[in-house]
Amino acid sequence: MGEMRVELLTVGDELLLGDVVNGNAAWLGRRLADHGVDVTRSVVVGDELDVIVAAVESALGRADVVITTGGLGPTYDDLTRDALARAAGVELVRDPALERRLRERVAAAGRELQPMALRMAEVPVGARVLPNSAGSAPGLRIELGGGTVYALPGVPYEMRTLVDELVLPELERRAGLPSVARRTLRTAGVWESVIAGRLADVERMAGVSLAYLPSPSEVKVRITAAGDRPEALLADVERTVRDLLGDCVYGAGEEGLDRVVHGLLAERGATVATAESLTGGLIGGELTRMPGSSATYAGGVVAYATELKHRLLGVPAELLAEHGAVHPEVAARMAAGVRDRLGADYGLAVTGVAGPESQDGRPVGTVYVAVAGPGPEPIVVGPRLPVAGTGPEAREVVRRMTVVHGLDLLRRVLLGLDAEPAAGDARQDPEE
Repeated sequence: MGEMRVELLTVGDELLLGDVVNGNAAWLGRRLADHGVDVTRSVVVGDELDVIVAAVESALGRADVVITTGGLGPTYDDLTRDALARAAGVELVRDPALERRLRERVAAAGRELQPMALRMAEVPVGARVLPNSAGSAPGLRIELGGGTVYALPGVPYEMRTLVDELVLPELERRAGLPSVARRTLRTAGVWESVIAGRLADVERMAGVSLAYLPSPSEVKVRITAAGDRPEALLADVERTVRDLLGDCVYGAGEEGLDRVVHGLLAERGATVATAESLTGGLIGGELTRMPGSSATYAGGVVAYATELKHRLLGVPAELLAEHGAVHPEVAARMAAGVRDRLGADYGLAVTGVAGPESQDGRPVGTVYVAVAGPGPEPIVVGPRLPVAGTGPEAREVVRRMTVVHGLDLLRRVLLGLDAEPAAGDARQDPEE
């Protein structure tokens, strides 16, 4: 992207102290990289005026562009505006157009404007207002010390809107980026090392670069193509990547497993119901994220206690007594039970050991996933889930991986694919 250097500065005590995960920095880094803009440094500071001023000045000593998030709200600990004014050696002034917009928004909501809210209409002299179509606090753009600072709200949706509508287009024009085309493919159930091995030859293609973005049981593969006809090159490379990876590729772009599953069910005029043990409703939550999901998701049962698997889902008491709750036949009976009791076409069930302790003699990471459909017998898989440590983070990873494996098994059943990836695409990373 040439010589332009970009740094991120996120502001807020809640981020510095770990009360809130710094999702804004993560999203910004990914979004900018997707558009060919490289971030060279990311810093977090608390709500202290002198600290924010020093951080901005320090970043401008290295970078051409600094993007800040947070500190633009109405309260007295929202100090980014003040910090930018001090760094520039200018005053804050009330912007009549911003004040008018604030009053109109508050009146439209039937509320009374609080005097403190007018802080959001204050702008450092010389700064340009970035209109916030998603909220009240506007963004700011100011030239400082030979560089540019974009100050954005900390509310994630508002920040993302300003980045996509205003900041990214300006950065791309400023950087004079080469003509490139990008596409992100999404895979499930296969490890990053396996995917990278299969795509080794693609990595060596001229004008092509790949990035691997792993998360529990999922890996995104971002393809970047550059040259005279990047779109045509990208289309060719995408076909090659899909051929090499096979049916572990389930979607592209922002198309998550939930959308894929809903689409497949809708094509068949079918519905699914869920029975969850260790995931405690996470699969149902995933399947209800999308508007209109009620057309294909019938509902779910969270049968966490062993006895409820019998009473609510019809799992035989003798089966539970003999084998415990974590068993492939239990998962199969749960899937069939929830399908029949909720009147759905498919039942998806999960049971397993999330940790930190073993259960019924089965180690942490033992999981069984089942789908009961129109066929005579439910389909059950037992993915081997790696467990790193015994803390709450490890437990949550097992739960999140189980969600992915459950939705992916349903996808595979709906498409008539093998229940698990082909031999050689082991779900357990050989390096772990």
